[in-house]
Amino acid sequence: MILTVTLNTALDITYRVRSLRPHASHRVSEVAERPGGKGVNVARVLAALGHEVTVTGFAGGGTGREIRDRLAGTPGLTDALVPVAGATRRTIAVVDELSGDTTQLNEPGPQIEPAEWGAFLDRYEELLGGASAVALCGSLPPGVPVGAYANLVRTARSAGVPVLLDTSGEPLRRGVAARPDIVKPNADELAELTGSHDPLRATQDARRRGAHAVVASLGPDGLLAVTPEGRWRAAPPAHIPGNPTGAGDSAVAGLLSGLVENLPWPDRLTRAVALSAATVRAAAAGEFDRAAYEELRGQVAVTGAVSAA
Repeated sequence: MILTVTLNTALDITYRVRSLRPHASHRVSEVAERPGGKGVNVARVLAALGHEVTVTGFAGGGTGREIRDRLAGTPGLTDALVPVAGATRRTIAVVDELSGDTTQLNEPGPQIEPAEWGAFLDRYEELLGGASAVALCGSLPPGVPVGAYANLVRTARSAGVPVLLDTSGEPLRRGVAARPDIVKPNADELAELTGSHDPLRATQDARRRGAHAVVASLGPDGLLAVTPEGRWRAAPPAHIPGNPTGAGDSAVAGLLSGLVENLPWPDRLTRAVALSAATVRAAAAGEFDRAAYEELRGQVAVTGAVSAA
């Protein structure tokens, strides 16, 4: 079983409009709603790939109930979310059909009380006992300690469970120091962490700060991986138009599934880039276009070599 942690779950709502203009009213042509938050997106992709996956984190209020109801119909996915008094947040993605651009609006999330945080920690330790790997993903809701991910990384390592960390800001800085197996920042998060805007230099610096391997997401340019086994770049064949919401989460699913399947790094990166690009092509956040994924797997370009990183 693969465990994904989403401390700040969300109901992802995607609106499609012909052209998004400031200070104007818009007629929405299509609405899609899906359970969301980074780890939930990762879990749905893993389940679609055939892995047994368990989702934990927090869920509360009417939005939380809706998320749990929707997750209940996902084959291969087990809901282990911890109930809280506050209402789970919503995220809004507005897709401009004319330009293909997406505007994202993210609510902060519910206030988590100390007793609720304690209940989650108990659930997390229990779930690690049956996990082959764990992904720690996304933002922290109000009330959760800023060092939460560092604590969760150390707990996973003590249990002998490989851990992937995908967050930003101070939670990322503290989490990296706890020595996760894989860290997957995007270019902006990497620059904030290291102070360098050169992807290779910043990725190497992130490894020196404690991460076993660092896979940097470079947007349309694909992924850069610096690992103990070597250094690689992986890129899609061309710019992929569409909605990028959830593309990074699909990349995490590709990396995590490759880890538990013991695939070599080039194969993990190929899968991650193809899934990410296929997610951009999908109609709604947190899904991927399976036909596009199968097509793109054979077109991802991976360069690099096995060597000491």
